[in-house]
Amino acid sequence: MANWDWQVFCKSTLEGEVVAGCFGLDGDITYLDWLMSAWGWTLSVSALALLVALALGTLVGIARTLPSKGWVLFGNAWTELFRNIPLLVQIFLWYHVLPQLFPALQGLSSFVLVVFALGFFTSARVSEQVRAGIQTLPRGQRMAGLAMGLTLPQTYRHVLLPMALRIVVPPLTSESMNIIKNSAVAFAVSIAELTMFAMQAQEETSRGVEIYLAVTALYFLSALVVNRVASFLEHRLRVPGMALGGAVK
Repeated sequence: MANWDWQVFCKSTLEGEVVAGCFGLDGDITYLDWLMSAWGWTLSVSALALLVALALGTLVGIARTLPSKGWVLFGNAWTELFRNIPLLVQIFLWYHVLPQLFPALQGLSSFVLVVFALGFFTSARVSEQVRAGIQTLPRGQRMAGLAMGLTLPQTYRHVLLPMALRIVVPPLTSESMNIIKNSAVAFAVSIAELTMFAMQAQEETSRGVEIYLAVTALYFLSALVVNRVASFLEHRLRVPGMALGGAVK
């Protein structure tokens, strides 16, 4: 530890000199400025991709439980497609291939494409959680909703989904934490997130230990906050009389 130099974060990225207060001014940024900016990009990619994943994953998960075989096949195909192709490959497909096939995508920034790639990839996993949550519920709940005169969409909206989504909060917590870690692949298309910062800053400063420990700490802190928030929601939204696995006590 005697050889560690934590002042590296207070050094200017231009001059290499230590800056008082560790934050640069007038366009001169320090490695701490750069680190905080990279953390912001990581959180932005993760948050937006999670929104995409939750929206699409919920819809696909519902489709996989409908009585229509066509919707079930579509939902299963979606899930298997995005779940079985490596995320890094999907990133490159969105960045290099799809804009050639669909010219409308050429105007989108690499940030937006990464959000879609990560969101679609995670939506396959979310759909599996939502499907399992709905199928965990007793079949009588769907039948009761229909017997009361509700349409099938109304039964899902007012009866099944409110219960199922509360049941799947614990597995969705894991997916929320995973999406933060998976956002590291964004460096492959030049998104200035934490992993890219670590690679470039280590090359410039030769202080790999300090750089990678700081980045690791921020990944850990981000995942920990998500875990604590989700745990709070889990206890607030837990269905009375239902165990963690979804089984009725």
